[in-house]
Amino acid sequence: MVQVKLFDCEHEKDLEVEMNAFLGDLEERDIIDIKYNVAAIGEAGAEQVYCFSAMVLYVK
Repeated sequence: MVQVKLFDCEHEKDLEVEMNAFLGDLEERDIIDIKYNVAAIGEAGAEQVYCFSAMVLYVK
């Protein structure tokens, strides 16, 4: 059965740690695809907030 795992973090290092922990429990052959996205949100002159997200498609 194909499954999806979503990750969403404010810091890229946190995303890396969470994904590595999850991927460490999977067999490489069970990973179908990984999609990655970065979004920056903020107004001119204000602090920007970043959103680092990823989606892992895998076979369970």
